[in-house]
Parts: sequence; C-alpha cells; structure tokens
Amino acid sequence: MQSDLSPARRPREGFRPTQLEAKGRRVDTGAHVTAAVALGETVVTAHGDGALRFFTGDSPPRTVAAHRGAVLAMAATGGEAVVTGGDDGRFLRVSVDGTVEDLAGFAGAWVDCVASHKATGLLACSVGRAVHVWRQGATSPEMFGHPSTVGGLAFDPSGKRLAVAHYGGATIWERGGRRWKSTKLVWAGSHIGVTWSTNGKYVVTVMQENALHGWRLRDKANMQMAGYPAKPRALDWAGDAPHLVTSGADEAICWPFDLKEGPMGRSPLCVAGGGKQLATMVRALPGHPSVLAGFQDGAVLMSELDEFAEARVLRGSTGVEVTAIAVTDSLSHVLIGDANGTVLWAPLRTGGENAWPV
Repeated sequence: MQSDLSPARRPREGFRPTQLEAKGRRVDTGAHVTAAVALGETVVTAHGDGALRFFTGDSPPRTVAAHRGAVLAMAATGGEAVVTGGDDGRFLRVSVDGTVEDLAGFAGAWVDCVASHKATGLLACSVGRAVHVWRQGATSPEMFGHPSTVGGLAFDPSGKRLAVAHYGGATIWERGGRRWKSTKLVWAGSHIGVTWSTNGKYVVTVMQENALHGWRLRDKANMQMAGYPAKPRALDWAGDAPHLVTSGADEAICWPFDLKEGPMGRSPLCVAGGGKQLATMVRALPGHPSVLAGFQDGAVLMSELDEFAEARVLRGSTGVEVTAIAVTDSLSHVLIGDANGTVLWAPLRTGGENAWPV
C-alpha cells in the first residue's frame, strides 16, 4: 500500500504541501483555534470568537455560538458533549446536537481551566485561585482554594483525585466518601499546566521556566525535566510503555515512564524533527505508538516512537503556528487548527477500513 503521506524531506522554504492536504477540507474560520478534542467520530474546535465548530465525516462543519469572548479551555465529557471555559466568565456544557447549557457564571472573571472525568461524571473549572468541582447530578459545586492563580487541572485515571497546578507546586485533592482531602506537592516556581501518568502513579507539571517537573506519588520523589528552548505547553501520553510527549523543542520530546523510576536518570526519545522550527502542539495517535507534532511554521509531522523511524508530513509549512490537533477515535480523520483560524479536516485512512499509513 502506498501512503498518502510525504516523507519528511524539508526544502529550504519549508515542507511542501501534501496529498493528504489536497484530499482534505480547508475551513477559514477567521478566529484563532484555541483547542480541539475528539468526541468519537466528531472533532470539536474552540475559537477566539467564542464559537465551537463540529467536524464530522464529509459534512460541512456546524458552528455553535457559545461564549461572548474567547474560549480559553475545553474538555470532553464523553461521546456527546464538551465543557468549556471562557473569558466571559461562563462555564458551559455544549452537546453535539448544539445544545448550550450554562453550568456556572462568574461575573468579571475568567474561567481559565476546565477538566472532566468520563466515568465518574465529575466536572471542574478554575476561576483565579478557586477550583469548583461538580459531582454527577449535583446542581451546585464544591469549592477548593489555593495559594495562587490555578495554572492547570487534571483528574487522575480513576476520577478519584484532582491535580491542581499553581505557584509553588501542585495540590492533589482526593475524594473519599463525602469529603475531599488535600496533599501538597512542593516545588518552587510557577506551575502552569498539569497531567497524570496513565497509571496514576506520577503527576507532571509545566513550569514557567521552560521545564517540566514531576512527582512520584508513593514517596513524593521529584523529577526535573529541563533543557527546553521554549515552554512545553502541549502534553500527551503515547504508547503502552508509556511516553509523555511534549512540545517546546524542535522535535517532539518523549519522556519514558515505563520503569519504576520514571524518566529519572534517563534521556528522552526525540522524534518528528521540524528543522529550526519549534513544536507548538503534540498529540498521541490513539491506540498506536505514534505521535503527531505541529510546528511554528504550520507543518505537522507524524512519527512512530522510534528515533530511527522516518517521520511523515501530514501538512506542509503554511507560515502560521499550529495551535490544535485532534484525531477521531477510529483514526478516520485528523484535524489541524492554527493561530489564524484555518482548520484542515482530512481523511487519514488511505484504503479500506483497516488501511493505515503508519
């Protein structure tokens, strides 16, 4: 089978357009793409104009007016809806059918971060130093305070713990019965994002000073992952091992978490090199040991988690920074969004149901 993806040979002016681009649909929304998440076979994009756009199959995207300002954060709540936070102070649930539900409003404030857990139905959002958490079916939230503005939220795989990033480290809130208890993870500096390992044994935060910091929870051992030329703002977990894939360098930086020491004392795997361009977005390929990396110049490369593997070009250089990447659950389509509001919605499979170009 011949792939529709082009080998990653970079001419002086950047990567050339690809056959995959030619087969896809280009949509110019005119509004910065701030996030993209998959809901089964639909991908939802969030935008700086407050709208959400729903991409499915060969149909034109549907636009839903949601916020009265930029959408700052978005998370999937299952296969039928997303939750969003905006600079209009609203926390919303928006369904695939276009229904917009106001969950909460915070006048004069921004809803900076949101999180959800599909199995437990827990929802969370942050406003300044406060985190608001809704149990499934509850009409009002519980509120947790923190020492500084919240930089990131993430539920662990079980949904029983919520990690909150802030200045000076992170706080872990654990749900037991009717009460939540907190544990502090301390590390000096500003923490502006957070993620859990897929086994729930590690918490990793994004630092303000171009680094990651992690903790092994059983003994609070510290892990410092430094040396980035830019902030590694985009994070995702790839492969069964697994690896924590990050942006912030001129290739996708993949930290190994397959051993009990995590990445401590080990070098990262580096794949999908973009030449002199920095990666601004990364996304794991669901069910495959492969990653997609988007760059400052608009190019998007795909590579296996193998330093000897040849990367493939999904989209050539456009001159505009990649701000969002998402793939449908069946891997049928990929969506790429950028800072100018241009969206590429393209088929990934090149043949029948089981044809796959990796």
